[in-house]
Amino acid sequence: MTDVQSYSGPERILSGMQPTGGLHLGNYLGALVNWVKLQESGAECFYCVVDMHAITMPHDAKALPDAVRSAAAAYIASGVDPEKSAVFAQSAVTAHAELAWVFQCVARLGWLERMTQFKDKAGKDKERASVGLFTYPVLQAADILVYKATHVPVGEDQKQHLELARDIAARFMRDFDCEGFFPLPDAYIQGPGTRIMSLKDGSKKMSKSDPSDLSRINLSDDADTIARKIKKAKTDPEPLPGSLEEMSDRPEALNLVGIYAALEGSTKEKVISEFGGQGFGAFKPKLAELAVERLAPVAGEYARLIADPAEMDLILTKGAERARAVADPVMKQVKTKVGFWG
Repeated sequence: MTDVQSYSGPERILSGMQPTGGLHLGNYLGALVNWVKLQESGAECFYCVVDMHAITMPHDAKALPDAVRSAAAAYIASGVDPEKSAVFAQSAVTAHAELAWVFQCVARLGWLERMTQFKDKAGKDKERASVGLFTYPVLQAADILVYKATHVPVGEDQKQHLELARDIAARFMRDFDCEGFFPLPDAYIQGPGTRIMSLKDGSKKMSKSDPSDLSRINLSDDADTIARKIKKAKTDPEPLPGSLEEMSDRPEALNLVGIYAALEGSTKEKVISEFGGQGFGAFKPKLAELAVERLAPVAGEYARLIADPAEMDLILTKGAERARAVADPVMKQVKTKVGFWG
C-alpha cells in the first residue's frame, strides 16, 4: 500500500455542490459554514459548482448556466471569499474530465458496484440509468485529485466515495510506479450541524428535491419566510425535556434543537439546559429570531449577487483561471506517466 506520508505537496481542500435546486439551511450548516472556516486555515481552497455531475440525471440545459451562477452566489453570500478561495464551475476546467477518463481505466468495476449511492439514485430500474450516474464517483475522485487535494469536507453519505478516491490514487501510483505523486485525501469531519433534517419529517434529511418548500429553509428566503417556515415546522405536543436522552424518539424536536445549536455555535446539551421544560410555543419564536439573525443577511447578499450576472461571471472566470493553473500541470504530468503522445 502506498504510504500517504510520502506525499510532500501543499495542503489543499476541495469541495463542491451540484447546481440542482436552490441551496438551503442544510447545505449552509452542513458545508458552507465549514468552507468559510477552512479558507482561514492557511490551506489552498477550491470550491467548485459541480455542473458535470448535474448532467448525470435529466436536466434543463438552458437553465444550467443560471443554476451555476445561483450556487456560486450562495457560496459567496455565505462567506466564501473568492479572493481567498477559487470559486468556479467544474466544467470550466477540462482537466476534471481528462483525469476522470484515466481513472476509469484504473478503477475496477467491482469497486463501483459497491457504491451505495448509485443504487439509491438509480432505484429499481438501474438498467435505464446513465453510465455517468454509475461512474460519477470516479469523476468525483478526479475532482479531488486533479488538485492533489489533501482534505475533503464530506458528509456521511460521501465517505464511501472518498475511500474510492483513495483506492484509485493508490492503484494509479502502483500501476505507474509513481509513489507519492498523489496524496491519499483525508476526510474533514464537520461540526455538529452536519445533518439537518426536514422541517416536515425529522427522519429525512433536508433536501432540495423535497416537493414541499416548507420542508426546508432556502438561503434565498427572506426574514418573513424563514419565520413562517419555523412556525409551521412539525413538532410534537410534549415540552422540551431536560436531557438529550429523553429526545431519542422525538426526531422533529431533536432536529429543531440541533438547528438552534448549530446556528448559535453551541451544543444541543446547552440548548436543552436553556429551554428544557418549555413548550414549542416558547421555543419556536426564539429559534425563528436566531435563524433570521443569521440567515437574512445571507439572503440579502445572495439577492444582490444573483441580480448581477456579469459580476458572477467575472468571479467564476477568475476562479476557473486559478483552478486551471493548478489542475493543468497535474494533468500534464499524468499524461506523461500513462504514456500519452505529446
